[in-house]
Amino acid sequence: MSSCPHIDLTNPDTFHGGQPREVYTYLRQEQPVYWHEDPAQGVGFWVITRQADVDFVSKNPLLFSSRERSCLLMEPEEDNLALLQTQMINMDPPQHLKYRRLVRSAFTPRAVDAYEQRFREVARDIVDKAVAGGRCEFVQDIAAELPLIAICELMGVPLDKRQRLFELTNIMLGMDDPELTTSTEDGTNAMIEMFMIAMEIAAAHREHPQDDIVNVLLNGTVEEEPLPDEDFCNFFLLLIIAGNETTRTVTSHGMRLLMEHPQQYQQLVEDPSGIEDAIEEFLRFNPAVIAFRRTAMDDTQIGEQKIRKGDKIQMYYAAASADEAIFADGERFDITRGQREDVRNEHRAFGVGQHFCIGSHLARLELKVIFEEIVRQIRNPRLDGEINWLRSNFINGIKSMPIAFEVVGD
Repeated sequence: MSSCPHIDLTNPDTFHGGQPREVYTYLRQEQPVYWHEDPAQGVGFWVITRQADVDFVSKNPLLFSSRERSCLLMEPEEDNLALLQTQMINMDPPQHLKYRRLVRSAFTPRAVDAYEQRFREVARDIVDKAVAGGRCEFVQDIAAELPLIAICELMGVPLDKRQRLFELTNIMLGMDDPELTTSTEDGTNAMIEMFMIAMEIAAAHREHPQDDIVNVLLNGTVEEEPLPDEDFCNFFLLLIIAGNETTRTVTSHGMRLLMEHPQQYQQLVEDPSGIEDAIEEFLRFNPAVIAFRRTAMDDTQIGEQKIRKGDKIQMYYAAASADEAIFADGERFDITRGQREDVRNEHRAFGVGQHFCIGSHLARLELKVIFEEIVRQIRNPRLDGEINWLRSNFINGIKSMPIAFEVVGD
């Protein structure tokens, strides 16, 4: 097993400023199944960067387990592993399928599209407020607002709880960022507080049932047994975090990329029908999740590399979504790519296989309505200060991004 000391995908600083695209290109072309040492944890891992290999691992969940050691790079402490294994993202078949089936109906295109008019009203209100004065802090004022409101409305979260859930999400996903959290204990406390909010919402819904996802979960069954309170809390935690942080991140990167390519922004101003293709390119070029982990359950092979039972595997989605075997000039950002290539079905921003993101249609709808509103009201957007990047080797996030612009009608 050869390892290159200049490649360190465990260090959050590697991802400062965006994905390490040159590293991904080198690995795809030279060492697509690459052994990466991890001195800090003492457990090395295989880095997977080609799309065919990501698909192989993702579509064989009994051979490459999410449950065995969780789906995260950080090695779980034994007393936390059992808790992690109760979360759907860390389940394998057949358990995963049973739980996924429980919430699937709430995220069908038909169910999500019923919210479109409401999301449009919210998006218009968000941008109306943000554009006053010709400058704003894009992440807080625009990117964060719609995903938070959308998932909270779907989950029946009271207005007075929404800002706190935003803060708790930041703490839980910012474990390596000193500006957001200082210890593992802070992350654990944030999870406990989110569970408490979930229980309050469950109690309120039992008294006054609503036609929403909470109702589906509270009345749903797995193998004819009602969902235990602990499982309800885990669902709540997963849906709030996944439905909040990831879409916020893609919105922020989408705007950043358009400001770096002003001609492409102008294309959308002149022809907003290109926004759906642009969104797929945002997702392809800068997916929110950097990587997920699997554990080999038997001796096997990925590509030409032998894998041993118990080996740790990390799938890098931005690398797979720029694979030369799939995309022409995949390291170039191009919002018109969808006119020539099947970007929507070929990128891996939402994963692939049984763990394909259940909220993908919701994310696409939110991205569509917010960018339609942005290009309707904002002209000549540009950076108005430094980007503050999330320090993380898990989420490719932006904490703040001040921008300036002209406003239509001013």
